[in-house]
Amino acid sequence: MVGAWCFVDHFGPDDVSDSPGMRVPPHPHTGLQTVSWLVEGAILHRDSLGSLQPITPGQLNVMTSGRGISHSEESPVPHPPVMHGLQLWVALPDSARHGAPRFDHYPDVPGFERDGARVAVVVGDLDGVRSPALACTPLVGAEIVLEPGATLRLPLAPSFEYGAVAMTGTAEVAGAELKPGVLLYLDRGRDDLTLSSVDGARLFLLGGEPFDEPLVMWWNFVGRTHEEIAEARADWEHDRVAGGDRFGTVTGYAGDPLPAPDLPTVRLKARGRDGTVRG
Repeated sequence: MVGAWCFVDHFGPDDVSDSPGMRVPPHPHTGLQTVSWLVEGAILHRDSLGSLQPITPGQLNVMTSGRGISHSEESPVPHPPVMHGLQLWVALPDSARHGAPRFDHYPDVPGFERDGARVAVVVGDLDGVRSPALACTPLVGAEIVLEPGATLRLPLAPSFEYGAVAMTGTAEVAGAELKPGVLLYLDRGRDDLTLSSVDGARLFLLGGEPFDEPLVMWWNFVGRTHEEIAEARADWEHDRVAGGDRFGTVTGYAGDPLPAPDLPTVRLKARGRDGTVRG
């Protein structure tokens, strides 16, 4: 984990000009926020709260599952020829994970430009610029676009740990080479961070105060115990077949909800933020 960030899905860039593009049927979530950020393309979000929201590059979708929500994601018809972006998960603290679900769309996020770099502050605050996005723990998330030859120095919060993901191009971050497919972890105690690129690069910076609550993550659920996960799975299977109150119903998607996979034959155990198993 990096702060409360517990999952990163970097997808694309993919040519979807001759395909339906993204097609993710209705599925459930508990105990987390989904943070969706696009570089290219478009996604249509539907959820069990009745939300129907397209998202395009520069816009932000944040879905807070609380005790339970379901949603679908698909490329609209027609859709742009390329799909490229991120979906990230944020683990909710115990104080927020049993609350009511909600969905928030932000048509733009603040940012700044300097030294040959463009920074969009997606979550939290960075260098005095604050995002309006809902966050339940101290976090930061920012897209950083470095022009060829750019060098950028950013102030950091020493109490945060950080991670950086390259989306396109190659960059040097804190003296390490960073290419797509790798996450660079940076421990606490840093006052600043230097990023540079010879040919240009697009990065995403994650950060937050260490999240010390142990987690059980399985399929689309984030909980604390095996029993919580098993209960969420059973509730979803009931709701998707017969309808129910916990995960609700996504209307308008042309397809059936996703069935949950079988639970493993052994107990699910909690892990700490460093990956160590507890219990």
